[in-house]
Amino acid sequence: MTRLLPLALVVALVSGCGDTPPPTATPPASTVKPAAQYQREDWTLPVSVAAAQPDLVRAPDGSLLLSWIEPQDEAHALKLARYVGGHWNGVREVARGDDWFVNWADTPHIAQTADGALWAHWLRKSAQAKYAYDVVLSRSTDDGATWSKPMPVNDDGTPTEHGFVSLWSAAHDRLGVAWLDGRNSAGGHDGHGGHAPAGAGHAMAAMTLRTAVFDAALQRHGERERDAMTCDCCQTDVALTADGPLLVYRDRTPEEIRDIVALRFNDASAGRRVHADEWKMPACPVNGPAVAARGREALVGWYTAAGGEPQLKLARSTDGGDHFAAPLELDRGQHVQGRVDVALDADAAWVLWLREDAQGQALWLARFSSDLSRELQRHEVAKLQGRGRGTGFARLALADGVAHVVWTDVIDQRPQLSGARFRKSP
Repeated sequence: MTRLLPLALVVALVSGCGDTPPPTATPPASTVKPAAQYQREDWTLPVSVAAAQPDLVRAPDGSLLLSWIEPQDEAHALKLARYVGGHWNGVREVARGDDWFVNWADTPHIAQTADGALWAHWLRKSAQAKYAYDVVLSRSTDDGATWSKPMPVNDDGTPTEHGFVSLWSAAHDRLGVAWLDGRNSAGGHDGHGGHAPAGAGHAMAAMTLRTAVFDAALQRHGERERDAMTCDCCQTDVALTADGPLLVYRDRTPEEIRDIVALRFNDASAGRRVHADEWKMPACPVNGPAVAARGREALVGWYTAAGGEPQLKLARSTDGGDHFAAPLELDRGQHVQGRVDVALDADAAWVLWLREDAQGQALWLARFSSDLSRELQRHEVAKLQGRGRGTGFARLALADGVAHVVWTDVIDQRPQLSGARFRKSP
């Protein structure tokens, strides 16, 4: 389909970058109430074997759900654990198989609906073609002890790519699903910006964005195409606003402009660009946006290389995603990898992202006032031994006033999960 983003932009190894970008301008100290600071502490995870592809979400009851993939000889297993009251409730196995498509960027997700049911998705090969796979969905009504037979999310039957999924609670016992769908690429492709080497072939047919709602019996309702041309292999994300689910994804135009679009699930109209970066890029950067919401307030974080230099941006909406203010530039330079996640609470906006320079990779966390007018704190979460794609995408979730972070590192060629928490200082 498309070519891989040039190495200089995706795996930046340029030295000479400072450890901390210039701080955001703030009002005079006499007019600003001192912000509380948060201290880092290690967070022990219930994972002691090789593992990667984490997901971390806050459940309706305030607990945290963590999932990950473990290699199992010639197969893979999807595992799940719940963190509540300062303790892990034990590890459950969602599924295992030897026909999965496992990828550093296109990873499984988990969710819980108001009826208490757990939901999980993963990717399953559909044909011999390298990038022919479907999205399958499973549901548990006993807190993950047993799971339903997996059902396909996409039912087009084409040997093409389907993935980069977002899940949300659509009703008491219904789950909303958004995914990138390659059915229009007609027969699959061996060259793809998300997985193939640089210079791979460019397919003319476009990836699409589709949505559907699944009920407790895993029956599909209201499936429709929401965008007929999207970036091929960038993550989608969703957050629940007071006006309904807000989807964000990387769009693609015939002119190869690949900016971020926000789309209200409940609206029939097309999505709107979060900001006109005008990034012209004839390849997939494999670097999607993240969104968080609280009431009618929404926060979107994303990577762009408009103008030839990588940047990380944040933009805020106060009307449920209809309009976004001019973005804040959080980080800039060849060291910026993006792979961003964001979160919102009553006091602040949080953002997590990855950097890489000649000294290696580092995971960073920043906290801003909720209107993005002040940077309150910036902290290096961890220095990583891994480089490039193997470290995947880190995850951020807030619970009980604490920020929780999970990430993948690669040590001695073995992927492993690590965690950290940030608590308010006494």
